[in-house]
Amino acid sequence: MLHLTFRQLSIFSSVSRHLSFTRAAEELHLSQPAVSMQIRQLEDNVGMPLFEQLGKKIFLTEAGHELYHYARTIAEQLGEAEAVLSELKGLKRGKLKIAVASTANYVAPKLLATFFKRYPDVTVSLDVTNRQALLAQLVSNEIELAIMGKPPGDLDLIAESFMDNPLVVIAPVDHPLASERDIPLQSLRDKVFLVREAGSGTRIAMERFFTEHELTYIPGMEMNSSEAIKQAVQAGLGLGVVSLHTVELELEARRLAVLDVQHMPIRRHWYIVHRREKRLSGSAMAFRRFLLEEAANLIGPGSA
Repeated sequence: MLHLTFRQLSIFSSVSRHLSFTRAAEELHLSQPAVSMQIRQLEDNVGMPLFEQLGKKIFLTEAGHELYHYARTIAEQLGEAEAVLSELKGLKRGKLKIAVASTANYVAPKLLATFFKRYPDVTVSLDVTNRQALLAQLVSNEIELAIMGKPPGDLDLIAESFMDNPLVVIAPVDHPLASERDIPLQSLRDKVFLVREAGSGTRIAMERFFTEHELTYIPGMEMNSSEAIKQAVQAGLGLGVVSLHTVELELEARRLAVLDVQHMPIRRHWYIVHRREKRLSGSAMAFRRFLLEEAANLIGPGSA
């Protein structure tokens, strides 16, 4: 019978995640000798080495990979138990671990600010990342909830729309089309467009829209954020397609213009997403309910 402690498994998980005794010690606020001692005791209990060192790097052995899988499962189950017990006490405190698509970061802080006023003792771990990294975190169960565009249908996820996310064409304020109204879509043909990186939800929606309308464009620079596209458009490097929510300040300051193009904006939505089998904590359920019931009224397209 294995005689393992949760402390040993926690230290082992940290070393496995970082593949470094030093970084694990820093994360856990322990000395490196203390971490090494716990790993040696764990290996003695298991009866097999869990790590091997090749040069200056360490790697998990086959036994280490197996134990790491079970250590993560145990940690997840204990986390769920903690969440259930917190729910029984009432939502006075709790933890919420979410990730937000980089474009959604323009609206997420406003929503979180209102949520915090109602649940001031809930602590939030927020990661702002791109679409691909966000999906990877959902699949690996690193987060409870994600705010993003519609996820692909081949993943076992539940996605619920809570707010409109219109995509618009932006241009410098002195662009020839900036003062026109009801611009024919064909006026954009063969114009230079600055685009998001491959795999971005905005890029996917833009390319689908242009294909459906048999509209060709000249690909300009590829950028990994809406902020970079806005700066490049202001500099006159081309047009861009971005979420209307991302240009609120630039429109107020008249640094950018939204072109009044026929068949635009591209209609998209923000979704609150979680794994289908995931048992959400009380704080996660409260945040999900808050978004579905109130977000659209707090931040509508008209606010931009």
